[in-house]
Amino acid sequence: MTDDVNPGYNTPIPAKITTPDRVDTRIGELRFADGVPTRETADALFDHLDFLRGVEVFLNSIPAASLEGIRRGLVEVGATACNTGVITDRLMDSNPLFLTANTDTVYAIAMLDLERDGATVIEVPPGCGPGTVDDAWFRFVVDLGAPGPDRGAGGTYLIVPPGYDGERPDGWFVAESPSAVNLVILRGFLVDGKPDASVRLFESGVKVYPFSTRENPPAMEWTSISGTVMNTVHANDFSFYEEVAHVVEKEPIELIDSETRGLLSAIGIEKGTPFAPDDRMRRILTDAVAVGNGTARALAFQARERAFFLYEDRRWTNPMPGGDFRFLRDGGTGGRFLDARTIFYYLATVNTPAMALKMVGKGSQYAAAMVDADGIPFDGGKTYRLRLPADAPAADFWSIVVYDPQTRSELQSGQPLPSRNSKRDSLVSNEDGSVDIVFGPEEPAELASNWIQTVPGKGWFVLLRLYGPLESWFDGSWKPGDIEAT
Repeated sequence: MTDDVNPGYNTPIPAKITTPDRVDTRIGELRFADGVPTRETADALFDHLDFLRGVEVFLNSIPAASLEGIRRGLVEVGATACNTGVITDRLMDSNPLFLTANTDTVYAIAMLDLERDGATVIEVPPGCGPGTVDDAWFRFVVDLGAPGPDRGAGGTYLIVPPGYDGERPDGWFVAESPSAVNLVILRGFLVDGKPDASVRLFESGVKVYPFSTRENPPAMEWTSISGTVMNTVHANDFSFYEEVAHVVEKEPIELIDSETRGLLSAIGIEKGTPFAPDDRMRRILTDAVAVGNGTARALAFQARERAFFLYEDRRWTNPMPGGDFRFLRDGGTGGRFLDARTIFYYLATVNTPAMALKMVGKGSQYAAAMVDADGIPFDGGKTYRLRLPADAPAADFWSIVVYDPQTRSELQSGQPLPSRNSKRDSLVSNEDGSVDIVFGPEEPAELASNWIQTVPGKGWFVLLRLYGPLESWFDGSWKPGDIEAT
C-alpha cells in the first residue's frame, strides 16, 4: 500500500528531507531525478566544490605563502645560507616590498633550513631588541632578545628539527621547530634617532650557523637592503598555489594537520605528488584565488565584525583581532578565529606573543586605520589630519607609517620613509600637548614637519605603533582620533 501524499512511500515523508526536481541557487538551477543529480548538475556542483576549496586554501594558506615570499625575496638578494642575512642599515624605506614593515627599527633577517643544515645556532648579543623565530607556516617558535628567554641579556639559541636527539649544551636556549625553513628576524631601536648603534650591535654580535660547524662556524655576512628594489610579498594570482605547493613539498608532512592537508590535497597540492592541475582545474583555481584575494581584502579594509574594532566610537581596528597569537577566539571556546588569522597574515609579517599580550612598558602594540572618520577609504589626492592626544602611552616612542593598499608595503612617494616618529622627527605639538599628523599630496604651509606625503590616484592606510605601550593604551583611557578629511 502506498501513501497518496508521498507516492512511492508507505509512510509520510517530511518534505524537509527530500530534494525537489529543480532548485534555484546562487550557482544556477540544479536539476535532480528523484534526488539524483543530472550529469550537468553534478558537473556544476563539482566545479563549485573545487572552487570553494580553492578559496579556502587561499584563506588558510596565506601564512605559508607569505613566509615563502620572504624566503624567495631574500634568495634574490643573495641570502642563500643561514649565515647570509640582510639588514636595513639605513632603515626600511619604501623600495623593498615587505608587508607593513616599519621605518622605526633596524631589521636583521636570516632564513634557516634545518633539512639542509640540521640543528642551527643563533647567537644574540646583550641589549638585542625584540627578535622572533617563526616556522614555515608563519607560526611562533621562540622569541629572542628582550622578549625571549634571555630577557635582553644575550644568549645562544639552538633551533632543532622534530625528533632531534643530539646535544643540547648547558645554558643554551633550545627550541624545536616543526619545519625545515624558519624565519629569524630581529629589530633594533634607534639611538638619538639614528640606526648606527643597532647596526653595529647586529653586525658584530649576531651569528647564525649550523650546529655541526660550531668549532669553526662560517662568518656572518650581511647584505644591506635599504633602498633595494625587491619583493617579499606572496602572489595573489594562480602562482599563489604554486608557492604553497613548494612549501608542502619541502616540509615534513606533520607540519600541518590532516584537515588542512586534506583541503590542499582536494585541489592537487600533496607532498610527493607534482602540482599539475589540468585546464579545468587551473581555470577554477584562477577564479578561486581572485575571490580569495578579494575576500581577504574585504576583511582587512572593510571590517564588519565588532571584534575587529578597538573602540565603539572610532574607526581604528586591531591588526591582531582577538588578542591571541594563535588566533583562538575567546581563549579557544570559539575555536580558531579564522578571519582574524586571514587579516593578520594578509597585512603583517612576524607572529609573536609579544604583539598580542598585555606587556605594560614592553613590546609593542598596533592600531590600523583603513578608512577615514566617515568610513570612506583614503584618497591620496586629498588632505587629512590625525590628532593624537597628549601623553601618548608609549614608554619608548610612537610612530605613524603609511602603506599602499595594493602591496600592503610602505607607500612609495617623494618621502623614502613615509612616516613620522616621536623620537626621530622634530614634531610640532599643540598647546595642549597633542600632536596633529597631516596626510596629503602637497607639503602644507604649516606643520610641514608633521606631514606624511600621499600620492594622487593612490589609496593608503595607516598603522599606529606604540613601543613600550602603557596602561592608558590597554585600558582605553587614551585613544587616537579618527583621521578626518580637511
